[in-house]
Amino acid sequence: MAGTISRLAGPAFIAASATDVFVSAANTYSVIRHIHVVNQAASGSLTFSLFVGATGGSAAGTEIASAVSVTVGTPVDLYFSPGLRVATTDFLSGVASGASDLVITVMGEKHAL
Repeated sequence: MAGTISRLAGPAFIAASATDVFVSAANTYSVIRHIHVVNQAASGSLTFSLFVGATGGSAAGTEIASAVSVTVGTPVDLYFSPGLRVATTDFLSGVASGASDLVITVMGEKHAL
């Protein structure tokens, strides 16, 4: 569990309205190390934003990525060093400029409290 990089969430679509992507399980916290986003649309660029805070949150000031553009066939990789700590009270939420086209995968570590 602790210290082992694993898939925390996804692959899943980022919704067109603010929706939770990931939350740590009870009695744990997680450290996000890498977020991978792929645009699998037929053509064109799309954007996404990610937030850490309340469930389904998209409040200004809670962004960890804002209006990041993803072109078809070119993935976007976000790395967090030393890591982005997500407590059980925090939610990683996201919103995309188009529904069912941007696919997110979240990698990191789970730690027991």
